[in-house]
Amino acid sequence: MDQQRRRLVQALAAGGTVSLAGCGGGSSSSGGGTAENPSPSQPSPQEPAVPRVRFEHGVASGDPLADRVILWTRLTLENTTPEEGAPASVPVTVTLARDLAFNQPVTRLETSTSAATDYCVKVDADGLEAGRWYYYRFQVGDRVSPVGRTRTLPAANRFVDRARFAVVSCANISHGYFSVYKTLAEHGDLDFVLHLGDYLYEYGIGEYGDVPDRDPDPPHEMVTLDDYRRRHAQYKGDADLRAVHAQYPMICVWDDHESANDSYRDGAENHQPASEGDWRERKAIAQRVYFEWMPVRERNPDDFATLYRRFRFGDLLDLHMLDTRLEGRDEPLTVPLDPARNDPDRHLISDTQMQWLLDGLSDSTAKWRFIGQQVMFAQLNIAELPTLTEDQVRLRGNLSAINMDQWDGYAADRQTILDHLDDNGIDNVVVLTGDIHTSWASEIYRNPSSLLGDLFDAPLAAEFVTPAVTSPGFPDGAAELAGVVIPVVNPHIRYVEAKSRGFILVDVTRQRAQAEFYYARDIESFDLRGQIDDRKTKLVAVYDGDSRLREEGLRPSRPRTLRTALWHPPVPATREETA
Repeated sequence: MDQQRRRLVQALAAGGTVSLAGCGGGSSSSGGGTAENPSPSQPSPQEPAVPRVRFEHGVASGDPLADRVILWTRLTLENTTPEEGAPASVPVTVTLARDLAFNQPVTRLETSTSAATDYCVKVDADGLEAGRWYYYRFQVGDRVSPVGRTRTLPAANRFVDRARFAVVSCANISHGYFSVYKTLAEHGDLDFVLHLGDYLYEYGIGEYGDVPDRDPDPPHEMVTLDDYRRRHAQYKGDADLRAVHAQYPMICVWDDHESANDSYRDGAENHQPASEGDWRERKAIAQRVYFEWMPVRERNPDDFATLYRRFRFGDLLDLHMLDTRLEGRDEPLTVPLDPARNDPDRHLISDTQMQWLLDGLSDSTAKWRFIGQQVMFAQLNIAELPTLTEDQVRLRGNLSAINMDQWDGYAADRQTILDHLDDNGIDNVVVLTGDIHTSWASEIYRNPSSLLGDLFDAPLAAEFVTPAVTSPGFPDGAAELAGVVIPVVNPHIRYVEAKSRGFILVDVTRQRAQAEFYYARDIESFDLRGQIDDRKTKLVAVYDGDSRLREEGLRPSRPRTLRTALWHPPVPATREETA
């Protein structure tokens, strides 16, 4: 990805058009406990003492459904010596309540953790009410975790008039402070946060980013089980990221850097078998640790490979989360303009995942159908080329594409989805994308070429691409040039901002889905964390029954009223906690 980004910048500097690069355990049981703060049981002489622990990595929740949500924390054991050894198992109590003071407890869950899961704790708290906020905390002995806040989704058959969530991706700790996360943590009125990948990066010191006091741990590229666990621990040691996790449930998916740059099913650009071992073993380690450290739900206790899944937010929206990186992707092409990108036997996702997506889009009765995924869906061309054959006519919007890491490199898979939408009359489809460190808003057509295309027809969908949390986009000059040149050759691309870091706030009603692009004022100053650059805010929307992007006459969406504003501000962090 990083090489492809450099190629694009060089092309722009030379007066060319555009290429774009992307981003270089537990178990549970539900009960009716009512104790406000259950006291630890006293061990008998035959029972080992409960170890003393710290909750250095905060708490998190994720994968919310109408009746359940994943709750997560991680224990740091105190005063354990090599002679004593780590305890075989540590008992953990999880309490949920309706209020921050825990005066209205709802349930208490008993679970345990051990070194086998790096002392991460995950429970699937079920039996909850739909569409409700809850507070939760963990307890080991007399040690109690920070309090987290989470929310279940509205029931699938319930009328819902609004959803409001943030979209983020690409947070490299070595490129700056997590100013974007601080902003989200203090926002207060979101239903959830959608993280589209590159939650962390695998590189060593100086390999990708060099902001002072933000060196990666371990200092070398992560390859082993211990490496991946240490890197996840470092990221969740960041106070701003911890604050986001404590405030909202997160729906997340991996991209490439959670394993290695430009990864695919059978390998990765940043994996050298001669020095780094077998790729399948490394990929399995990365997936295992991701499931340990992230609030995601396994399909079964041993399934650390399947991450595509569906979420239903009342009758307002269905969210289909794809894995376009590790599950079924064939090796990316390395030569721009390679005609093999149109080969119907080349796949970005497996046949099984594709059929699951198509069935879900057809079966959905929601007002809106969202697709959350990793790499840019819209065609990104550098020129218009004439076409000759029938197949070329069908795929001509991809003839001059140059970035083979995104859907342009797997054109037949994209065409399968577009044909399905068109043939079945499926509308109100919005694709949400991360990966490329830049901001985009596009209309989706079979063939968007301005001379040969179908821009006079109705678009089949819309796509919003979120900027990065910290990872770099284009340098000054090239970024401004890209914003001017790209829409000329690609008139379906209506908005490009190629360098600023930020997030998208998505506000969905029954009438429209509005994307609000907000940008951080600074990511390299500790004191400016969380501040928004209001001069750069961009609003784009699509309306019910019409996927054409609209920019005129839009206003920022109104904040939530008190019915979802029950939140507690995070404790201000010290410089040492965030660094």
